[in-house]
Amino acid sequence: MNRPDPTADSGTFLGHPKGLYVCFLTEMWERFSFYGMKALLLLYFIKYHRFSDELGYNLIGAYGGLVYAAPVFGGMVADRWLGMRKSILLGGVLLCLGHFAMAIEGHPARIVEGRIVRDAAALQVFYFALALIIVGVGFLKANVSTLVGRLYDEHDPRREAGFSIYYAGINVGGLFSGVACGWLADTYGWSYGFGAAGVGMLFGLLSFVLGQRHLLGRAEAPQPRRLRERWFAGMSREWWIYLATLGGVVVAWQLMQRHSLMLRIAGLPEMSAVLWGMHAIAAALLAWIAWFLVARCKRRQRQQMLVLLVLIVCCLIFFTLYEQTYGSWVLFSDRVMNRDTDWFGWHYQWTAEQLTSLGSLFILVLAPLCAWLWPWLDRRGLNPGKPMKSALGLIVAGLSFVVLVWSTRHPQANGLTAFWWFVFAYFVLEVGEMLLSPIGLAAVTELSVASVVGVMMGAWWLGTAYSEVLAAALGKLSALDVPQDGAIIVADALARYDALFVWSAKIGVGAGLVMLALVPLLKRGMHGVR
Repeated sequence: MNRPDPTADSGTFLGHPKGLYVCFLTEMWERFSFYGMKALLLLYFIKYHRFSDELGYNLIGAYGGLVYAAPVFGGMVADRWLGMRKSILLGGVLLCLGHFAMAIEGHPARIVEGRIVRDAAALQVFYFALALIIVGVGFLKANVSTLVGRLYDEHDPRREAGFSIYYAGINVGGLFSGVACGWLADTYGWSYGFGAAGVGMLFGLLSFVLGQRHLLGRAEAPQPRRLRERWFAGMSREWWIYLATLGGVVVAWQLMQRHSLMLRIAGLPEMSAVLWGMHAIAAALLAWIAWFLVARCKRRQRQQMLVLLVLIVCCLIFFTLYEQTYGSWVLFSDRVMNRDTDWFGWHYQWTAEQLTSLGSLFILVLAPLCAWLWPWLDRRGLNPGKPMKSALGLIVAGLSFVVLVWSTRHPQANGLTAFWWFVFAYFVLEVGEMLLSPIGLAAVTELSVASVVGVMMGAWWLGTAYSEVLAAALGKLSALDVPQDGAIIVADALARYDALFVWSAKIGVGAGLVMLALVPLLKRGMHGVR
């Protein structure tokens, strides 16, 4: 593919670079596919292949951990060799293949002579599809987010608003994904829901391909000549990167098959193979960051990078709470909640998969407000700053679980929890997300040393990776032993969910209060960055 002309189009649209809207559309469709598949994943694994709750939580923890750890490598490869444009294209192709492979569902598990018999071949395809998605997200996710920051000059006051608009794109995709994929899966079968996710990713890839001329040349490889250099066996460095990527898919495939395999190494605590791999990535990344802070950073840069690491920890804690929306919240709404609604004589029963779209709905309501509010406050010197927003985001996230605790302790006459309490909990959670997540993404591009923005964006997503694993571990507090006939005792289930939600509320509010105490110190370390 020819390299786009950097001068082809340098205009703006609605006050922002046109490249922002290319990223918007790419991420909108990618998130449609990603969240549409994710809305189905846990229920598909438990209901169709008949695995236990605990193994289901292990699966989504392993998948989530790997899918958000992969951007560490995707960011490094883009920064050093491939560039963001080619990395995003590579990720998009892998994601299309992975999502379409998810549509191959095989035969449902069945009971034969008292034991569960599963379609082994279909499960292998399933794990391989997840591996393709994991590596594809690794190349696409961190680099699209980084590219948004690159479209703005340093200290451009439109940057935070631009990230809020970009974040809205994520949630336009998320809004329709759960509703569409959930309805298709429930009405026609799982393969239709997963197939729709694949179609969405194909649209995302086309959006990026057709919009490359608006990227202003800021997504190209740092040293194109190095990519063309012949390396081993007469192949260029670029083709060796693609070959290594296929090797990464195979590694991820093997890890996903072992999502519940526990290992003990050198007398250390027993952990899953996936968690060992994540610890190895984290240890290497932290060692490199420590070296970079000491050897390559000036005092001001060092302090700004340290503040960024604290914000990444906030991200980890927040998404430990948030990612339960695709774990414990899905099973909670599927099993113990009244999902019937009556509006002006129109009756509808929502599926648990469809309700995952509530988060995106509220983000779309809140995003325009935030896109207007932060610049308005900044012009008046009232912008509370990133550390304060992060602290408030954690506290508000904790309060969303207080709402769910109330719902479990005040069920309806039929013993099930009320639909509208669940909706309200989602709204409160998304207020917290709008305070913390898009602001944090902007902080990565503002507080990082310019040469390592991609790596630090990878560190941001690695924090999210750990949050997936921790969210799954928390979710196990509510795991049920569901009998073969599928019947559960609602009162017992509510008690388990209540205990989980209480713990989650304590984590969110407690972490937010600690962050509040650190705000003055962190503001000084940011050296004027708002």
